[in-house]
Amino acid sequence: MKIKLMRICVLLFLCFCCLELSAQDKEWKLVWEEDFNGTELDESVWNYELGDGCPGLCGWGNNESQIYTKKNHRLHQGKLIITGRKEGSIYTSTRITTKAKKEFKYGKIEVRAQLPVGKGLWPAFWMLGSNIDEVKWPNCGEIDILEYVGKEPGMIFTSLHTKASHGNTLNTRKMRIKGIEEGFHTYTAQWTKDSISFYIDNELVYTFRPEQKTKETWPFDQPFYLIVNMAIGGNFGGPEIDDSALPQNFIIDYIKVYQ
Repeated sequence: MKIKLMRICVLLFLCFCCLELSAQDKEWKLVWEEDFNGTELDESVWNYELGDGCPGLCGWGNNESQIYTKKNHRLHQGKLIITGRKEGSIYTSTRITTKAKKEFKYGKIEVRAQLPVGKGLWPAFWMLGSNIDEVKWPNCGEIDILEYVGKEPGMIFTSLHTKASHGNTLNTRKMRIKGIEEGFHTYTAQWTKDSISFYIDNELVYTFRPEQKTKETWPFDQPFYLIVNMAIGGNFGGPEIDDSALPQNFIIDYIKVYQ
């Protein structure tokens, strides 16, 4: 009898949890999505950031080796394909942002992506505070929803940068996931006025919730814009670059924002 009662209690508890999760899911409403349909990027949404970052931010602030162009990406069958190449002695790739076009304050931000492989490759999906031109980095804050470096196979990095950390990667978590380079996976940040939580394939990996919120510890109370890019080399991606692995593709299936 006791065993039956225990089973009933467990079943009721599981039902309650499922209902609770379902209710939480229903709270999120899709407010914007990018499915990369068509043959060209929608420039009413996306900006290209080109070159090597000079003169203002040479090496894009990280001693990166690539030059960003408008020729290292294509849209195919509803996917954005960013290709990292070596052309002669020059590395090329693509970097796009939604700055001043699509900016969001709080929400569930999700990307479904397939990673490239090879030492030196550094694909990322991330966000910067929209006030970056006024207050500069890291005061504007940075939300790194997905970072991967080819020199550490199987590892995914989720991080936050603030003035309190002097821009260093202190508020971070790296997680080893077997087979993460195989096929598509989803990378998500759930960002509220109180915390930011990161998920990989719906599994919680890290939550940042500072006890005291100041401009130094919590610049995340303002709109942020999206960035998609694949860097090559640099302080984090390098120093070694495996030229034999190139070209490689960073493929984005979709980006969705819920609030």
